[in-house]
Parts: sequence; structure tokens; C-alpha cells
Amino acid sequence: MKNSKWALWTGIILGAVYLLIIFSGEGLFDLFPLMFFIAGGCLIYYGLKGKPQNAHKSELPALSKKREQSYVNAGMSDSEIDMFRQTMNQTKKQIIHLQATMNQSGKLRAVDLRHDTIKAAKALFKEIVASPKRMPEANHFLYTHLPNLVDLTDKFVEINEHEIKNRDTYEKIEESIQIIDQMAALIAIDYQKFVADDLDDLDVEISIAKQSLKQNGNY
Repeated sequence: MKNSKWALWTGIILGAVYLLIIFSGEGLFDLFPLMFFIAGGCLIYYGLKGKPQNAHKSELPALSKKREQSYVNAGMSDSEIDMFRQTMNQTKKQIIHLQATMNQSGKLRAVDLRHDTIKAAKALFKEIVASPKRMPEANHFLYTHLPNLVDLTDKFVEINEHEIKNRDTYEKIEESIQIIDQMAALIAIDYQKFVADDLDDLDVEISIAKQSLKQNGNY
């Protein structure tokens, strides 16, 4: 539909220019440059007019009233809400991409199983969404560890799929998997740090429960 509209406008403008040239008589060479710029200006105008505004925002999932109210209740401004949603949308895409990439190689799957990388990343994502004001606490995960791991695994898969491998290739593969393993461990640590307070609270509750059971002779 969009291409047909462009073709229609192009045909109309060029047809108008052609007719004006025919009827311009001796003023042909004076009129043509003027009409050329008019035609070009119209095409540019309609091209810009048809360009969607804030295209990046259209990629965001719909914001429910309940979720929006939770952001407001957390004391977030409109700009903070927008930045948070953009960041988390990008993070979600990276986690989905990372999961698909790690499933392409046995060595990457082993790393994932060893550190619960994808599980930790998804769990941390949910924790951040539930506590948006704490997003700065996850800066290393959001802006360094996760993006770097995505890039490293993509490069690993690319090299690992080379049809012909030499000694240098195998050495690079081994080096890459070691770095990927270390980066995956960092993501697990990121999650543990983020929920550390919850674990401390749980330890306190368990301790209190033990004391209560002990006093009642049930522990």
C-alpha cells in the first residue's frame, strides 16, 4: 500500500512537470529547474510526512493501567517510566536472543546448565520489573554483563560454525568459552546480589520460626 502511494504521487508529479514543460514554449529551460525542485520537494515532504513518529516507542508492549499506576506509586516521572520501559524491553530481547544462541551449541548449553544463566537472567529481569526504582542496582547486569555475553556467544557460534578450523581457530574457541563461562557466572552473581536482602529476611524468619518451634518442643 505504501509503495503504491509513492508510485501514484511520483506519477502525478512527473506528469504535471511533463505537461508544464510541453506548454512552456520558449520558457522551457527556465521552467524545468523550478519544476524539478518543486517535484523533489513534494517527494521529500510526503516521504517525511509518511515516516512514523517515535518509531521506537511503537515497539514497546502496551502499558496496562495497573502497571502504570505501580510506576506512579513508586514515584517515577514520565521520563523515568519511558526510560525504564525502553531499557527493560531491550533487556528482554537480549535474554530471548541469548537463550536461542546458547541452544545452538553443546558447550554453551553446558555453561548455561552450570550457572543457570538464562534462569538467573529471567529471574533478575522479573525482580527489576517488580522494583523499578532499584534498576540502578542492576546496572552491571543491564549495561555490561548481559550485552557482553550476548556479543560473546554470537561470536562464538559464528567461529564454531566455520567449516574449516585450524589450530588458531580451536584455541580461539576454547578461549571464548572460558570467557563466556566467567561472564555467565557474573550474571548469576548479579541475581544473588539483587535478592540478597530477601535472603537475609528469609534467614531471620527461619531463625524466628526455629526458636518458636524449639520453645514448643516441636523442633
